[in-house]
Amino acid sequence: MMKQNPPKRNYDSRRRKAQALETQSQILEAAKSLFFDRGYVGTSIESIAQKAGVAPETIYSVFGSKRAILSRLVDISVVGDDNPIPLLARSYIQEVELEQNQHRQIQMFAKRIQIIMSNVAPLFEVMRSAAKMEPEIDALLRKYLEGRIQGMGHFIDCLSANGKLQDNLSKQMAVETVWALTSAEIYNLFIVDRSWPGEEYEAWLATTLTRLLLP
Repeated sequence: MMKQNPPKRNYDSRRRKAQALETQSQILEAAKSLFFDRGYVGTSIESIAQKAGVAPETIYSVFGSKRAILSRLVDISVVGDDNPIPLLARSYIQEVELEQNQHRQIQMFAKRIQIIMSNVAPLFEVMRSAAKMEPEIDALLRKYLEGRIQGMGHFIDCLSANGKLQDNLSKQMAVETVWALTSAEIYNLFIVDRSWPGEEYEAWLATTLTRLLLP
């Protein structure tokens, strides 16, 4: 009786998936490097393909457009990885939600913002510059900014659940205050222009938010 070889379909499927993820990662890293060096407008799909060592057709097949690449880079930078888990479902966000001490909540929040901004702020500069000339990037920027507003609103809700905020401080004012203080612009002013270490920015943010938000 002829000996039959074991099926390889599952193995081949896993291998193809791993190769696809590796290709995606190479494209994203190449694009990020070029966006930082040349800007969004100065970077072409062809140049990304050349740096990543793939064909331009591969990039179109994986992402569809240069805008989609930038959007994906921002998404990954915000949450910290490429796992399909929404930001509000992340353990580090839920830890802030579950914390019952307002001062501790703000400290935990400031620490997470410092980590997020260390990744997002450089890409935000790319978006802000490109948005002046590219309507699709302007739309992406506005979507990102609106998403930040919603995220700050969630934080204020979590903070308010554990006690009062400053007298005469409306929820909208509280949300927009946090939104402004945690912006990429302010982060870059301190980190890039004034050469603050991340820990100093984190401490400043926690102290400032505590003074402005809590009684």
